[in-house]
Amino acid sequence: MKVAIVHDWLTNMGGAEQVVINLKRCFKDAPIYTSLYAPEDLCDELRNIEVHTSSLQKKNKKSNINHKKYFPFMPQAFESFDLNEYDVVISSSSSCAKGVLTNPNSIHICYCHTPMRYAWEKRDEYIASMKGCKRKLVKILLHYMRMWDVVSSNRVDYFIANSSEVRNRIRKHYKRDAIVINPPVRCNFFNISNTDGDYYLVLSRLVKYKRFDLAVKACKELNKKLVVIGEGPEKEKLQEIAKGYDNITFLGRQSDDVVKKYMAECKALLFPGEEDFGIVPVEAQASRKTSNCLWKRWNTRLSN
Repeated sequence: MKVAIVHDWLTNMGGAEQVVINLKRCFKDAPIYTSLYAPEDLCDELRNIEVHTSSLQKKNKKSNINHKKYFPFMPQAFESFDLNEYDVVISSSSSCAKGVLTNPNSIHICYCHTPMRYAWEKRDEYIASMKGCKRKLVKILLHYMRMWDVVSSNRVDYFIANSSEVRNRIRKHYKRDAIVINPPVRCNFFNISNTDGDYYLVLSRLVKYKRFDLAVKACKELNKKLVVIGEGPEKEKLQEIAKGYDNITFLGRQSDDVVKKYMAECKALLFPGEEDFGIVPVEAQASRKTSNCLWKRWNTRLSN
């Protein structure tokens, strides 16, 4: 049986990439098809493996790949892959990966992290800061992407959702059912520490929808120490919010051992965004740490 794995993009590490790692462990001989590939920004398990990239890879000349600017071209990129030789295609998708074209006799299983959030639930938030012609053009583009998203969902034989929340989104937007299989979490990797670091922790990709601006503002206003681990397009904005306040430290991307140490010693993890599943809060629980997720709770909890 020939199996192929399809993923939206491999340009940074996150929960979806951990799913790809585990899929690759299950199907060692399966090649990976993806739109863009930046091995230097990935962990060792996603380097030096068989990866097939789309034509978008050739258009990118930078070492740091910003996959967002290629978003309008993603549908065509995934439809261009020739997957006819595979018996089973497993797509790991929160965007366009599920839109690949497969052999009529093959089985396409989609592990869905979420239907593309910027076209559905987060649409208004995504275009809120845009004005004039750009706003109008993006609204037209997202209208097209929603239509393509629904049409391409019919190419999937079986949907797997990473949470009941995502299953509800699949049912609402695609009118399809899905079974829930939670993503893999490295619970045994994390440990409990008796050391109190006297700081709060933010740990994730620094992207807008995760709302880490709230965590930074809360710690700044309440004069609490905060350590931020991760990289992403929101980093400069968060640093600007924290400007002039020495108790907020940005460490960038760190190794697993460093992450484990900070997770074990923090007072609590701050995770204000609405997540599809939320691997990082579960890792905090594995470290016997609480996860303060709601803004309205912070004024009482952080002041203690």
